[in-house]
Amino acid sequence: MVRVFVSDGMGMLEGLESMVAEASGGDVEFAWAVVDEVDALTSAAAGADVLVVGPDAPVTRAVLAAVDPTVVVRAGVGVDNVDVEAAAELGVAVTNTPSYCREEVGEHALALTLAAARRLSTYDRQTRNGEWDWRGAVAPRRLAASTVGFVGFGAIARAAAPSFVALFDEAVAYDPYVDAALAAEHGVALADFEAVCERADALVVSAPLTDETRGLVDADALAALPEDAVVVNVGRGAIVDADALAAALDDGPVAAAALDVLPTEPPVDSPLVGRDDVLVTPHAAWCSVEAATDLLETVASTVAAVVDGDAVPERVRVT
Repeated sequence: MVRVFVSDGMGMLEGLESMVAEASGGDVEFAWAVVDEVDALTSAAAGADVLVVGPDAPVTRAVLAAVDPTVVVRAGVGVDNVDVEAAAELGVAVTNTPSYCREEVGEHALALTLAAARRLSTYDRQTRNGEWDWRGAVAPRRLAASTVGFVGFGAIARAAAPSFVALFDEAVAYDPYVDAALAAEHGVALADFEAVCERADALVVSAPLTDETRGLVDADALAALPEDAVVVNVGRGAIVDADALAAALDDGPVAAAALDVLPTEPPVDSPLVGRDDVLVTPHAAWCSVEAATDLLETVASTVAAVVDGDAVPERVRVT
């Protein structure tokens, strides 16, 4: 009997049990609970061989040591809520679903960039309030004469790069883990972080949350942006300092922002939510009918492999 514990805080895994049953010939038992605290996760997942978790379940060293699962399956891309170093030391495989929403997040990044650059949030809110005045927002810059700067040039940014390159005059990126030749294949020039900030009329964040990227887009980075720049974040909320971004919107040089992620989700007393010059979407960049299906199938195939005693698929292994 393989015991699977699922914490599905985002409600994305309905149908997982039946899909695993169809794909596996083994004996499996599921337990479900939405948990976002260490003690609660340790208690709820006790005895589980497989942990399937969303972004809010804190899979810490203490949880891994107490539960002692064989595999942690992150139902999503980012693994910042999983202590992967501890997992490696304890012999626990950690998997994710790295490509299920690559196109969707890239498309969302482009949509947010266009919305911020063209001041759509401000125009829409003013019109809803009975105003009709194009002068109600800072005048936009022409994209064909502007530079887009990527913070992180992984799979998502690379998927979206052709669309950005077609619209912007120049594209630059900061990513210490990507080589210049690969970036050049996508029409993008690599630069150090400071140089990207100094040149980016549109700063697009799609990096994962790590010790290196937490708070990376801070007051100094924002102050270095060109006048009337826009900031877009589809990576993780904690990469951008929310208070610093609010200050940069108030006092320059940032004219508008568009964010799919926030440091605290759902937001509590955010200095960014509700502003006319900020468009916020509810961590929805991943969302499409096809992405939801791909996510479920990838998670189910991984769980089924464990149930059947097969190796965890290499395509999703991160440790």
